[in-house]
Amino acid sequence: MNKKQMRINIKAKLSALEKTEYEQRCYRITQHLYALPEWRNSDIVALTVSAPFEVDTWSIVRHAWMSGKKVCVPKCVPVTKEMQFYFLSDFQELEKIYAGIYEPVVDKTSAISCESIDFMIVPGLLFNENGYRIGFGGGYYDRFLPEFTGYTVSLAFSFQLSSDIPVEVHDLPVQKIVTDEFVIKCLK
Repeated sequence: MNKKQMRINIKAKLSALEKTEYEQRCYRITQHLYALPEWRNSDIVALTVSAPFEVDTWSIVRHAWMSGKKVCVPKCVPVTKEMQFYFLSDFQELEKIYAGIYEPVVDKTSAISCESIDFMIVPGLLFNENGYRIGFGGGYYDRFLPEFTGYTVSLAFSFQLSSDIPVEVHDLPVQKIVTDEFVIKCLK
């Protein structure tokens, strides 16, 4: 099965989750996340604002703010397929762009350098035990991660793990995958 078909299949499975199961799985993931020493020791965390079928990051943003952490979210530049992260201190600093994705309003936020970010939650649809992932197909994180020196994790429901993920030369693994059942320390 190719990546495109794998994306379609997992999106259908994610969209079919009942609300109660979704909420419970997200709750378990966040409990594992907040227990990580890398999370506890970070000052500036980066993450994407989740779509309805992804692991909920809205609650993670709120928790980070309440814990005194600074939060930054990416603004994508489709022409170059690059990202720039911006501090987020209020949900009203977000705007809905194409496909219902929320990104920072550049005029209401300030940019942050890649080197200043301690901890990054890298999105994806499918993951293997070694930290490789199938993302959404834009290649934004594939271009960003080679320059990133902070700590990387991905969040996933346990059924998003697969050993059949094709790995390409340019792919970079995350350091841990946090699921609703366990945390995987990935090979690096």
